[in-house]
Amino acid sequence: MTELATMDFHPQPQPGTARPWAFPEPERGALDNGLTVLRCHRPGQQVVAVEVLLDAPLDAEPAGLDGVATIMARAFSEGTDKHSAEEFAAELERCGATLDQHADHPGVRLSLEVPVSRLPKALGLLADALRSPAFDDSEVERLVRNRLDEIPHETANPARRAAKELSKQLFPASSRMSRPRQGTEETVAAIDSAAVRAFYERHVRPSTAAAVVVGDLTGVDLDALLGETLGAWTAAPAKPRPAPPVTADDSGRVVIVDRPGAVQTQLLIGRVGADRHDRVWPAQVLGTYCLGGTLTSRLDRVLREEKGYTYGVRAFGQVLRSVPDGTGAAMLAISGSVDTPNTGPALDDLWKVLRTLAAEGLTDAERDVAVQNLVGVAPLKFETAAAVASTLADQVEQHLPDDYQSTLYQKLAETGTVEATAAVVNAFPVDRLVTILVGDAAQIEEPVKALGIGEVRVVRAE
Repeated sequence: MTELATMDFHPQPQPGTARPWAFPEPERGALDNGLTVLRCHRPGQQVVAVEVLLDAPLDAEPAGLDGVATIMARAFSEGTDKHSAEEFAAELERCGATLDQHADHPGVRLSLEVPVSRLPKALGLLADALRSPAFDDSEVERLVRNRLDEIPHETANPARRAAKELSKQLFPASSRMSRPRQGTEETVAAIDSAAVRAFYERHVRPSTAAAVVVGDLTGVDLDALLGETLGAWTAAPAKPRPAPPVTADDSGRVVIVDRPGAVQTQLLIGRVGADRHDRVWPAQVLGTYCLGGTLTSRLDRVLREEKGYTYGVRAFGQVLRSVPDGTGAAMLAISGSVDTPNTGPALDDLWKVLRTLAAEGLTDAERDVAVQNLVGVAPLKFETAAAVASTLADQVEQHLPDDYQSTLYQKLAETGTVEATAAVVNAFPVDRLVTILVGDAAQIEEPVKALGIGEVRVVRAE
């Protein structure tokens, strides 16, 4: 008689008790040279992220030299008093490190990622770049040429062209916010190494800078390491620059950037709203997410799923400048693209979505899904040291308390449907939106005029 084979099953794993999660809170301090330091120990994160924030905002750029902050930021990795540009890049590579830089309205930021075992060497290179950048004539000239080569490609990109036009329309010409962040062909062409060094010497110093360090710091004497590297950076002390007031004109109107023959219309609808210091911010985040934060939000449900006009439309809020007294500003916008023949119908339906939202409000189900998506996935969003460091740097840059992100999630979870509705309706009033359309004016001008959503003007694509 043949014996039947038997199989042993391992016991089914049982789920453990879920551990509460909160956004990590850093330890704050300062070096002897005045540099503010935030550190955050994250066990298991063997790749350390370092963010350095410099108080060199775009509105500090000299007249006629828009883009000098961007060229300076890029030049930090193009050699020091110890290493040529090629040697500096090679040394970073030997560390397994990456160094990125960018300039924006609040200031210049340098972002370093490196294995913790190579942190001392990489911090030394970063400190050298900040303390004694070469700003070699030939390297600056090359960076300027590279930037000039980028500008035509950006102009040819409908989304970038729409963003450029929206800034121009919203802000007065005297405001730096009205002009391209990385400069124009005329202003970038005027930049040389002397201009870069003058901007550096006037605005880059440790007393107005901050560094954020996040990762597994087990066994790392960070105080000593920072003292030997970033702490050796010296410069005359200075006070942070006061932020100029933000003024904007969001009276309802439509500007068509003419692109003859375009098969799609890029749309960007925006206005300026309160910054993150305003108590309405959490409700505004939640309501905006319900409107257009994901594929199941209202805008996509109508324009994508029901009508098939687009692959996706998003609503979002982006901080432009955040200051303690609440006089900063955020860009509130709706962005997407539709095929040219359906530009008029798509805009008509988008306005209907906004009007229906104002008349009937959000549903509890929409609110619940948004809270789950925004709060429930937060632990996954901040799995890496770089994600935590970037968010902490944002908080420093925007003059927010160190526990802001944790508090924000608590407030999102507590925000009710009525409050979220009021915030998003106030954020996107149908009569106070500037609409930018990048497309074929010959085909879309008349259908858009017929909608009556504001005066329609056509400008030539550059």
